[in-house]
Amino acid sequence: MKIKLLGLIALILCTQAIQAQNGNWKNLFNGKDLSGWKAVAGKATFEVKDGVIEGTAVHGTGNTFLITEEMYSDFILEVDLKINHISSNSGIMARGQFDPAARNGQGLVFGYQIEADPTPRAWSGGIYDEARRGWFYPVDLNPAAKSAFKMGEWNTYRIEAIGNTIKTWVNGQEVAYFVDDMDSKGFIGLQVHSIQNKEDEGRKTYFRNVRIQTEKLKPTPFKGDVFVVSTLKNELTDEEKKNGWKLLFNGKNSDGWRGARMTTFPTTGWSVKDGILTIAKTDGSESQNAGDIVTTDKYSAFDLAFDFKITEGANSGVKYFVTLSEGNTGSAIGLEYQILDDVNHPDAKQGINGNRTLASLYDLIKADKQPRFVRKPGEWNQGRIVVYPNNKVEHYINGVKVVEYQRGSKEYRDLVAISKYKVWKDFGEAAEGHILLQDHGDEVSFKNIKIKTLK
Repeated sequence: MKIKLLGLIALILCTQAIQAQNGNWKNLFNGKDLSGWKAVAGKATFEVKDGVIEGTAVHGTGNTFLITEEMYSDFILEVDLKINHISSNSGIMARGQFDPAARNGQGLVFGYQIEADPTPRAWSGGIYDEARRGWFYPVDLNPAAKSAFKMGEWNTYRIEAIGNTIKTWVNGQEVAYFVDDMDSKGFIGLQVHSIQNKEDEGRKTYFRNVRIQTEKLKPTPFKGDVFVVSTLKNELTDEEKKNGWKLLFNGKNSDGWRGARMTTFPTTGWSVKDGILTIAKTDGSESQNAGDIVTTDKYSAFDLAFDFKITEGANSGVKYFVTLSEGNTGSAIGLEYQILDDVNHPDAKQGINGNRTLASLYDLIKADKQPRFVRKPGEWNQGRIVVYPNNKVEHYINGVKVVEYQRGSKEYRDLVAISKYKVWKDFGEAAEGHILLQDHGDEVSFKNIKIKTLK
């Protein structure tokens, strides 16, 4: 009896250890039928064959989702997904939302979607706000993850939605890190995307091994320095702090900034309220009112991110390598990430071939962007400027890389030679400089200004 009791205790301990190791997973798909799921929004079909959910594309219908009947708040989800054809874009909804009355009663699914992208763009594992705010984490932000997804093979997705943070992995590769507080609860959904071409009808997307944890969750720290996108106000994650990021604007006051032409911060024009830094509208003139502001520190190689919100017809800019040594009377001289309402401001049609439009290297290189990746005036856009130690520079708008160039290269100097900057010797080639926010006489707001020094 004693031996049997000891054996039973050993079995219980072993079982507990296995449960702890496996994280108490619960299967959302039983491998036999679609119990606990329902198809919504479109007319694509879902069926179970040999323990696999097969989603079949149907021409002439919108995106279709197989969604759980149960709603989830915090969870860790794993799903195996397979795509065999380039037309079979797909995705996994995390905390998804559904409006059954939308689109004349057809229904609309919206919310966080983790992308499955079979195209050469390779944004699998990125985060898209379906039918709402658009892309937040294109995988341009993490190029090392673009090779993780394998066409024609099973790909294991891991999604951690804990608190206001969503992290994603594809086949063990860290992909996206997104902080947002819009949805705290919703369904899990599997997508069959709409198709444009009749000949693609019948293409299939496959899902299996859909499982979830909802208790005793522990976030998995990313091993690498993965860029974090956050819609919150002026907060850094613990991982960002560990990886050397710091806030350039603390959300409370003007510490770390001063007027470009003074030793103190401007007393009028610029304001800090509710975690947002705003330059007030005046007469639309360049740096003639409150004036530009600059960081008190200088930077050489860096990764700079900032959220900005323009009013209709507004003009502004974020400049870098600003030395304040040129003695000009207008805005301080420096390389400029253009901030502009391309639709309503005349400067968008000036310069050469659109090189004064939003996110461009002002007057030098046009931002290669698509309108669908730009949010309207009154909405927050996310800008990013990366200057590498080898002087390669990149501009991003809402996570999409739109400009790339090499400071000091022949190509760069040839562009300077035909620009307004040709009068300045060695323009934009200083070893270090200030970061500048421009007063161009229009109301523009900033938040989440953060920087990391690159070595």
